[in-house]
Amino acid sequence: MNQLISLVEHYGLGFVFLNVLALQAGLPLPAYPTLIVAGALAAGGGPPVFELIGVGVGAALIADTGWYAAGRRFGLRILSTLCRVSLSQDTCVRQTETIFQRFGPASMLVAKFVPGFASVATALAGAIRLNYATFVAFDAGGAALWVGVGVGLGYAFRDAVGEVLTKLSSLGEYGLMLIVVVFALWILSKWARRHLLIRQLRTDRVTVDELRELIAAQKVGALVDVRSALTQAATGRIPGARPIDMKRINEAFKNVPIDGEVIVYCACPNEATAVRVAQKLRKIGFKRIRPLLGGIDAWIEAGNEVEH
Repeated sequence: MNQLISLVEHYGLGFVFLNVLALQAGLPLPAYPTLIVAGALAAGGGPPVFELIGVGVGAALIADTGWYAAGRRFGLRILSTLCRVSLSQDTCVRQTETIFQRFGPASMLVAKFVPGFASVATALAGAIRLNYATFVAFDAGGAALWVGVGVGLGYAFRDAVGEVLTKLSSLGEYGLMLIVVVFALWILSKWARRHLLIRQLRTDRVTVDELRELIAAQKVGALVDVRSALTQAATGRIPGARPIDMKRINEAFKNVPIDGEVIVYCACPNEATAVRVAQKLRKIGFKRIRPLLGGIDAWIEAGNEVEH
């Protein structure tokens, strides 16, 4: 903690800029402790609050523009790539698409407050070719709000921040160890949940070739696309697939025989969303539900047609 205070004191705006830039670029370097400390120091004669916010917004815009450009260059595929390094990758793609579809560019005003959403949302904005001026306006507004809250907390509660930092500093290496242990336990819990899900995914998946054969033999009772409407409109669906509202699964399957073969697919790492739907279908009586290995991306890469 003393090191953090010292860095902010000595390098001021430059350190804030680099920390925010690194976080928004995707590195696991939390910026809020820096922003809170910088805000507390601003109350005592450090860099003014408006300069801290300006520098933070500038750093965020640089990193976010990079993700926006990647989205324009690689399209919706960039979402799966980004979510593969997310601790919440099982819901990353679906959550981003759902939020963006519901609130549009305005979702970027709060994107940085939602874990795993910020960089994916900016890449999605590029993938759907949102006007860059519109992107900058909403992204800058969201960055200003996010940076402002951090700096404002430090400024408003400078005495409390000082007491907490003093207490942790008095703990010395034990204080640092406590922070590291808590963070490690959080990482471990995320990994354990993901490991259990991956084990289940490996048991029932169907390949693209197997699906093509099942369709040709008319052995598929229902082919289900569990992606958001936004993504389906951009990339198309496997011919014959039905879109589904994940909140109304029971209604969508009223006329589907429970003994038939049901194939579900998405565009998420390890078909995670598809397997979640499969789990819900089993609860309402379906016996044979399998996720498509590789999802829609594997289907398209194999040269198969899609319908819009």
